[in-house]
Amino acid sequence: MSTHAPNEAHVIPLRPQTSPPGSGEATRAPQPPAPREPLWRDLVGGALRRERLAQERTLKDVAETARISMPYLSELERGRKEASSEVLAAAAQALGLGLADLLSLAQDELARHARSRMGRGRTSPTARYDGLCLAA
Repeated sequence: MSTHAPNEAHVIPLRPQTSPPGSGEATRAPQPPAPREPLWRDLVGGALRRERLAQERTLKDVAETARISMPYLSELERGRKEASSEVLAAAAQALGLGLADLLSLAQDELARHARSRMGRGRTSPTARYDGLCLAA
């Protein structure tokens, strides 16, 4: 049974309330949100884009060579689409890379991200491993 009047709103705070200054209770400074873990599609897309730009090639040129549509390649580079291994291999080959090279570039970026998180005091039981491991 509720003690609220039928037309009274019941508010549930989303954040813990802090004590007002001078109340005697210590207040904690708000912690900045932890950066989100990057998605694999963002890492692979970024690697594709960096490699394409390093070669000073256009989306159109790489898409035609890979035999995929230019809008789809753009979506891949921006991390908006999950590509099949066949499409990733075609895009990598169009850039003169093997699929392993592309995935290694993405893994390097993931490792950099993990190291930067470790610098902020976070620990990981897998931090001691430095290699590429994909599971399907």
